[in-house]
Amino acid sequence: MKLVIHIDDSAQWQAALEKAFPQATVLTSNAPEDERKNADYLAVWKAPEHLLQEQSQLKGIINLGAGVDYLLKTPGLPSDVPIVKLRDAGMGELMADYVLYGVLHFYRSMDRYATQQQSATWQPQAVPDKTQWPVGILGLGAIGSYVATHLSQAGFPVLGWSRSAKQISGVRCLHGDEGLDELLGQAQSLVTILPDTPATEGILNAEQLAKLPEGASVINPGRGSLIDEQALLDALGEANKPGHLRGALLDVFCEEPLPTNHPLWQHPNVVVTPHMAAPTPLNDAIDQVIAYIKAFEAGETLATISPASGY
Repeated sequence: MKLVIHIDDSAQWQAALEKAFPQATVLTSNAPEDERKNADYLAVWKAPEHLLQEQSQLKGIINLGAGVDYLLKTPGLPSDVPIVKLRDAGMGELMADYVLYGVLHFYRSMDRYATQQQSATWQPQAVPDKTQWPVGILGLGAIGSYVATHLSQAGFPVLGWSRSAKQISGVRCLHGDEGLDELLGQAQSLVTILPDTPATEGILNAEQLAKLPEGASVINPGRGSLIDEQALLDALGEANKPGHLRGALLDVFCEEPLPTNHPLWQHPNVVVTPHMAAPTPLNDAIDQVIAYIKAFEAGETLATISPASGY
């Protein structure tokens, strides 16, 4: 069988797959067109349009990440080929570390200490009881559930929200419009790990951000499309005129890389990171890619992506 890889460091992925899965002929998308055509499987992250259009006998497409929004919007995507995605594959732990850092950043007043340092101000800040710092998690898929459990184990009360009802030990799970309102009304730190779909685009607009408690913080390692960036800037206010929200830790944006002239770069209460919260660990991902291909070859039923719903 022929497998074609398209991702940053494709050569590293190719070498690892050739070693772990010698039954397959593994090529990168840099191979000559006549060699990469007629692949049985594609394993891709942000696949170019031409790579999809070249194929005529695909049995499956494996998305090398948790977010499938880019793939589903790519022209030339075959409508009759099943799509699967990496589910956690080691990303959950990395995402949980990032989110816990973000929560602690505001909970332990590291943002305030950074401001105090600029004026050589020596002023310890009070540390609230963790029970008084509810964390809201929007999105309870594989990674969101992992993050919610991790924060609960760290001692924070956690509220999780999803479109349909979920049950997670140690997490108060909410759903629907009323559940979203309840979560927003309590979350001292709000974390967004929802997929990018028509239903979630701009879910945190001015109206929803205003429902957060005064002084709440926003942590977004999910998708840039989830937040109305101008509404967030308005809610944060300015250095000499603080807004409703205290601060934000942002890893994803509507446009990436974030333009150098974007006001989020310069805002004193925003921490910007370059879409690095949960890179895909190679070994775990390789194992999952091989398991998917074996399942396809065996005719097993897999949980595939629905282009209509976006996940």
